[in-house]
Amino acid sequence: MLAIILTFDPVYWLILGVGLVLSLWASARVKSTFARYSQIRSRSGVTGAQVARAILQANGIHDVTVEPVPGALTDHYDPRSKTLRLSEPVFHSDSVAAVGVAAHEVGHAIQHATRYAALQFRSAWVPVAGFGSGLGEILILIGMGMAAFSGSMTLAWIGLALFATTTVFTLVTLPVEFDASKRALVTLQHSGVLVDDELAGARTVLNAAALTYVAAAAASLMQLLYWAFLILGSSRRE
Repeated sequence: MLAIILTFDPVYWLILGVGLVLSLWASARVKSTFARYSQIRSRSGVTGAQVARAILQANGIHDVTVEPVPGALTDHYDPRSKTLRLSEPVFHSDSVAAVGVAAHEVGHAIQHATRYAALQFRSAWVPVAGFGSGLGEILILIGMGMAAFSGSMTLAWIGLALFATTTVFTLVTLPVEFDASKRALVTLQHSGVLVDDELAGARTVLNAAALTYVAAAAASLMQLLYWAFLILGSSRRE
């Protein structure tokens, strides 16, 4: 019955719609920004792969492998295998966008090497969030449905706590990503790989990329608040 009610709840669909719009807008923004600055070659002429290796070496990190990975905007650092994977448009390119993205990913490798607290927490939280995201909403719906007969909202609150693990993950991701970008820009400036307007371009690319994480956190937080208010409302009626 509750699932049927949610089907016609305009607030529920409004929240999902806002989250979807934010996600699509952020994705379009990062793609267009990356495409724009991919057309601007850096004066230094170094590629994303070369920048990544140089920054790693400058920070005394010699056990991280830098390798290309298929796709666009698929760049990431894998702390389990200590592998920095750069998308082919970044790995082989000497554009301002490529250099900025490569330096950002190296920022994560530096975080890992220096045991940056937020990154350690996020890595440890991944399995918790994965479990909570799949089970949380199901338990909320079952718990609220059963409350009509048992009078207890305990199961619904457990479901909310599990769903909250996903929100926590999206929120802790923000300082991790912002810190990686800050490290990247400082390194690029001090090394002279990018200068003046190039540095501003790289900052624009990284800021656009950060919007995707902000959008994800906002969408998850809105959903969490929706479920919390729904459970509280049902509790009062019970």
